[in-house]
Amino acid sequence: MSELVTVYSKPACVQCTMTYRALDKAGVTYTVVDVTENAAALEYVSEDLGYSSAPIVVVDEHNHWAGFRPDRIIALAQGRALEG
Repeated sequence: MSELVTVYSKPACVQCTMTYRALDKAGVTYTVVDVTENAAALEYVSEDLGYSSAPIVVVDEHNHWAGFRPDRIIALAQGRALEG
């Protein structure tokens, strides 16, 4: 998969861990950004994207979501965006 996904995360986050595992299983390449150590990342996900809980998964400016969403991960792995 050519697109690089970013997972904005925090320590001891169960949904974050579940998201990593699902992305790994789906073969999706991603990077992790810890919002507790990166103030700019926290501002981006809370102010720009409007999320208040981790994980926040960002594919591009139009395709992002918060929480553990296996449906979105499967759709991503299959190369299609799932709305909502």
